Amino acid sequence: MSKPRKPKGRPVSGWLILDKPVDFGSTEAVSKIKWLFNAQKCGHAGTLDPLASGMLPIALGDATKTVPYVMDGRKVYEFTVTWGEERLTDDLEGETTHTSEKRPTEEDILALLPRYTGTISQVPPQFSAIKIAGERAYDLARDGEVVEIPSREVEIHRLTLIGCPDAHTAHFEVECGKGTYVRALARDFGRDLGCFGHISGLRRTFVAPFGEDRMVPLADLVALEKIEDREERLAALDAHLIDTAEALSNLPHLAVTDDQAHRLRMGNPVIVRGRDAPLAEPEAYATARGRLVAIGEIGQGEFRPKRVFG
Repeated sequence: MSKPRKPKGRPVSGWLILDKPVDFGSTEAVSKIKWLFNAQKCGHAGTLDPLASGMLPIALGDATKTVPYVMDGRKVYEFTVTWGEERLTDDLEGETTHTSEKRPTEEDILALLPRYTGTISQVPPQFSAIKIAGERAYDLARDGEVVEIPSREVEIHRLTLIGCPDAHTAHFEVECGKGTYVRALARDFGRDLGCFGHISGLRRTFVAPFGEDRMVPLADLVALEKIEDREERLAALDAHLIDTAEALSNLPHLAVTDDQAHRLRMGNPVIVRGRDAPLAEPEAYATARGRLVAIGEIGQGEFRPKRVFG
């Protein structure tokens, strides 16, 4: 029998909160980070378009098990809408499909915003990762097909007009829930205002629970390549990693002993004791000495692991 293949790279784990530059794809960014860190596993929590910059949380190693918890978090974007043109991709990449000489006033825009706050119905862009009959919408769009994408409900927690630098553009900030397409907001703003519009600038500044102060520019990481000593270089890179457990900060937390941690890692439940211990939680996480041990559920006086961490 052949021996199982040893994974390539280091078993390094943690979150890197990358400040992705424009004209750099999310998949390309993950590949670059995986190579820089010589990591065995790497993935991201929420795609950013190549024309967008800003926060791209990247999970390394065991942190990939916590990606869904970051994917579900609130996000904040700053974006610029240019009026007068609707484009095929709803951003600068696509060809122009509709034009208008009309330009909205600041009062027009402010009057529109309440209609886009709260739970709204949104049709994703033609160029999006939505699956239609098993195929990505953007693949169908590239083949020239116009498909009917069903609308869906998304949550807009906050929408602010930052300013109108001229008659042709407006700057906004939006705090939104999972699945919101900012490009679709620009498209729909333009249609409702009767002037058409598209995204001409987009930057993500927050993905819960990670704040803007945690972002690391890609250029700073690439600059560390000049360190000739491999161990020193990897240590300098690892210093930018955030502990895996921080991705779970919105969940109830349980501190366990070393013996309990061993039981959890073996897939066994542990008894929950203490005056402040949660009574029942569908999801919680356990740590021992500050290190993530397991994600699980609490019920009937026990913590039962669902996912364990080494």
